[in-house]
Amino acid sequence: MSERISKYEKFKMQNPFLQFFKFIFLNIKIMNVVAKGHGGTRDEDYIKK
Repeated sequence: MSERISKYEKFKMQNPFLQFFKFIFLNIKIMNVVAKGHGGTRDEDYIKK
């Protein structure tokens, strides 16, 4: 049996404005990680030192 979704949860999922802001927020978080250089990338300067 699956759990029932409350009216508030349903409202949150179906509200396009909330979805849009969540999408933008996640994009900004991802961009920050990529811009700062995450663990998978190596700095050229770091290797030379």
